[in-house]
Amino acid sequence: MSRPPGTGPASLLRAAYEAASAVVADLGDEESWLPTGCTGWAVRDLVFHCLQDAQRALVALHTPVDRPVDRDAVTYWRDWRPDTAGAANGRRWARVNGSMFLDFGQLRGLYLETLAAAAHAAATTPPGTPVATQGHVLTAGDLTTTLAVEATVHHLDLTVRLPHAPGPSAEGLAAVRTTLDGLLGRPAPPGWSDAHYARVGTGRTALTDAERAALGSTADRFPLFG
Repeated sequence: MSRPPGTGPASLLRAAYEAASAVVADLGDEESWLPTGCTGWAVRDLVFHCLQDAQRALVALHTPVDRPVDRDAVTYWRDWRPDTAGAANGRRWARVNGSMFLDFGQLRGLYLETLAAAAHAAATTPPGTPVATQGHVLTAGDLTTTLAVEATVHHLDLTVRLPHAPGPSAEGLAAVRTTLDGLLGRPAPPGWSDAHYARVGTGRTALTDAERAALGSTADRFPLFG
């Protein structure tokens, strides 16, 4: 199915990355030590983690594979659950490595240029190209969508102590909602904002009793990924 210009996965990623970059571009060293919505991570730790994600994108998008696709933009997230040993190890890795940049400006500059490069790579890779990442094969378009989803969720994490920072892109928030609906198998209850759904859907915020009642048996599936 063809899409109108500017509505494909590459445009989605560009919008999500430009929104995140607008936050990071204005941060100084003192702000880089503020806490985020990710357990144990300061701003600089999360920026390092997101830098790694963009580096992973560059490798995947430039390394097409000749294997069948086994995940899409929704099922990719079924492997990513909170409170696992892998999640704990990832927290330590980012914390240690993010702290190794003596000047936050160095990390900030690398982050900004790498996100721009990854967005360009997504725009120049045919979306149907099979690519490998995290032990699975996705189309380039679906990989690009997962990158936008992760960038948008982490944008919310990044700004919990930055009240004047610009928010995530509308396109990114819509992609997060679509992904969570796909994992849940139904739309979220009416009245949930995109940001609230992103937070409860990924375990950043616990469900209230009223929300559990509205979700019924599907409440036990939360968080849907994290």
